[in-house]
Amino acid sequence: MEYNGKMDRFKIRTYGKGELAQLYCPYLSTSAARRKLMQWIELQPRLVEILYASGLTEHSKSFTPIQVKYIVEALGEP
Repeated sequence: MEYNGKMDRFKIRTYGKGELAQLYCPYLSTSAARRKLMQWIELQPRLVEILYASGLTEHSKSFTPIQVKYIVEALGEP
């Protein structure tokens, strides 16, 4: 991730679904990036199970820091 010409490490924090998706897929629109991220997540049944056990619902608008941690562990840093 580059800001003002310098590299910053990815920070584990609360992210909106679209916000996190755009970090993984910056070349896509927010809605397309969100769909793509959710497809990647759904390809990993254990990750889906962990995310739902941690409170994620179909109507959640954001990922909590612990959910972001699980996603990054599964998919790598954006």
